[in-house]
Amino acid sequence: MTFDKLKATAGLDLRGKRVLVRADLNVPVKDGKVSDATRLERLVPGLAELAQRGARVIVISHFGRPQAGPDPRFSLAPVASKLGELLGRPVAFAADCVGEPAERTVAALAPGGVAVLENLRFHKGEEKNDLAFAQRLAALGDIFVNDAFSAAHRAHASTAALAGLLPSYAGPLLAEEIKALNSVLENPKRPTVAVIGGAKVSSKISVLKNLAGKVDTLIVGGGMANTFLLAQGCQIGRSLAEPDLTQTALEIMRAAHERRCQVLLPDDVVVAERLAAGVPAHTVPAAKTPADQMILDVGPKTVARYSGAIEGAKTLLWNGPLGAFEVEPFARGTIALARVVAKLTKAGRLVSVAGGGDNVAALNAAGVSEDFSYVSTAGGAFLEWLEGRELPGIVALRQAR
Repeated sequence: MTFDKLKATAGLDLRGKRVLVRADLNVPVKDGKVSDATRLERLVPGLAELAQRGARVIVISHFGRPQAGPDPRFSLAPVASKLGELLGRPVAFAADCVGEPAERTVAALAPGGVAVLENLRFHKGEEKNDLAFAQRLAALGDIFVNDAFSAAHRAHASTAALAGLLPSYAGPLLAEEIKALNSVLENPKRPTVAVIGGAKVSSKISVLKNLAGKVDTLIVGGGMANTFLLAQGCQIGRSLAEPDLTQTALEIMRAAHERRCQVLLPDDVVVAERLAAGVPAHTVPAAKTPADQMILDVGPKTVARYSGAIEGAKTLLWNGPLGAFEVEPFARGTIALARVVAKLTKAGRLVSVAGGGDNVAALNAAGVSEDFSYVSTAGGAFLEWLEGRELPGIVALRQAR
């Protein structure tokens, strides 16, 4: 994707201006309280900076997947409250994102004030990218700032249509994400390594095909690796795999070879009779998994081999764990490799970028999230970017007036 045409708000006089900020407030809420504020914490500096410049900051976002209009289970009210705590100032809340409640809240907002409007998805026009709904949103602001990279893969009213109705700019968090992702694939320091894990090849075929033509070494982990092992004639016992995609796995490996990209698969694996905490587990050669066992993690020889490849690299991209990290003892491979990456990054020898929900959880479990160069909180947008696809929210900003 081309990002050089994205504009920022630097240099603009924002005093008294109504600034509509598309954020991603889609955070975990339990018993009316935000249980993980990571996304909000990253958003706060950009919002605070706009407020300090005298803007009237109006935050809009989706939250969950309400099916039939307004639903108190998907209200942004508790998120607005948490955002106020993090900002250290009152945050007004409107009971709707358009119409009289939103208009009244915005009208009462003083320069430097911040408001959150109710869930965009309470209106069908949001996900339909409806122009009329976008026009109602646009009437609430003077300029539009998209600071939600994690929603940029959706062609919705607040990410696509709205950008064509107001002077539109990229927010600092969105720009930060793009800069980090560009540093990995568009203009990386070589050699480059990509670690791609996860359960199924089918969910990441496009990712693997795109990366095979961009990186120098492709490490395949998780359940996906089982399909690649099966394609090579290995015994994988009762392991999760997709036999109908073995030909696809071979095609990816051939394409990688033609592009001088080395594909690394597990040498040894940790197996057990079932996926459950505390079950007896042992390490075997990857090609000789017993018929009654399941591959649930990579073994120490594999971690050492993967570590060697990473130690010789300058840039690393990571998406997806190497094993069933959420269940002990099958997190050890992912944690061990994550610590190697963190150590090399802290030593200034490696630029490391990671992303994806499971990946973030795994790095947090390893206690190394802060040591990576950048950890993206985006899920679907991160994956579509890895596939090399155009993201509608970014395209809309590029084409905006």
